[in-house]
Amino acid sequence: MRIFVGNLSFESTDSDLHTAFAEYGQVTSAQVVKDRDTNRSRGFGFVEMQDASQAKAAIAGLNGKEVKGRALTVNEARERSEGAGPRGGQGGSSRFGSRQQRSW
Repeated sequence: MRIFVGNLSFESTDSDLHTAFAEYGQVTSAQVVKDRDTNRSRGFGFVEMQDASQAKAAIAGLNGKEVKGRALTVNEARERSEGAGPRGGQGGSSRFGSRQQRSW
């Protein structure tokens, strides 16, 4: 089961996430999402746990818990909706203008 973890401290690491969730069961993966330009945490991450009952216990136990001065938001991750790109909401335009205007 994939779990969303929000409101993370910007100092949180993958290891911190893994340690917090390991108290509830076996963690398959733990990743803090980072900005691709600055490599700084974006304040959220994802944890995967193989056993759904352990994952639900982790969600119940960690949602609202204060870690590094911030109350975590923990819930089951939702699948991305189809068509939602990594930088959704831009309506197909880019910072360089429309495709027809490009001269390269």
